[in-house]
Amino acid sequence: MTASPTSTPLDLRPDEVHVWIVEPERIEDPRLLEAYKALLDTGERERQRRFHFERHQRQYLVSHALVRLTLSRYAPVAPEAWRFVPNEYGRPAIVGPVGQWLRFNLSHTDGMALVAVGRDVDLGADIEDAERPGETVEIADHYFAKTEVQALRALPKERQRERFFEYWTLKEAYIKARGAGLSLPLDQFAFDLVPGQMPGITFDPRMNDLPDVWQFMQHKPSTRHQAALAFRRPRGGALTVRWQHTVPLAGDMAPVIKTA
Repeated sequence: MTASPTSTPLDLRPDEVHVWIVEPERIEDPRLLEAYKALLDTGERERQRRFHFERHQRQYLVSHALVRLTLSRYAPVAPEAWRFVPNEYGRPAIVGPVGQWLRFNLSHTDGMALVAVGRDVDLGADIEDAERPGETVEIADHYFAKTEVQALRALPKERQRERFFEYWTLKEAYIKARGAGLSLPLDQFAFDLVPGQMPGITFDPRMNDLPDVWQFMQHKPSTRHQAALAFRRPRGGALTVRWQHTVPLAGDMAPVIKTA
């Protein structure tokens, strides 16, 4: 089983973001897993081996193969030929003369991974397993903006965990879109979540950012997973987002189109 760039690259317009979703733990075909491993570079293979649990090794393998295969859908580069360089906060960018216009962001958690791709647009993506054990609302008390904590605590207790992950994925997506990771204080920007409306954001003046330049979208790809996207608006309007489930190298499922 071999991988090669798409013969006819997919069209990715400036007003689109494409999100490709995979369920790593459900991929058990050893031929696929070996094909994925052949795509990784030496550093990626070493990082994969460092994970103690097999499920985390598989998450890393499948998600990083997904990045390479996805990028090759849009530019004439073999999946194994992509090279990346991280910024000072660890966010990778494409190295080389081809595909410089592509922007991408990867996120993975137990049960699911996704990569978001856009054209010359700052973007960030996050996906979380909302059924994972551990503290949630208590984390918000210490790190979220006061308005978010107040809104969270005002909900019935059985709704608070779900709302926590809605806030968390949006915050992660935003700081990843900024390319600065957790160096940005989570309590200096706040999301306003109103049913039936796109998420809104407000900033503390110290953030030196403007709400109107950002667009956010939420998505539940499964009953246990919460995902969010953040991206700078193009001039003249909003972006269309396409969410699509895939099994890399084994065919794709039908896309789900959402327009923001």
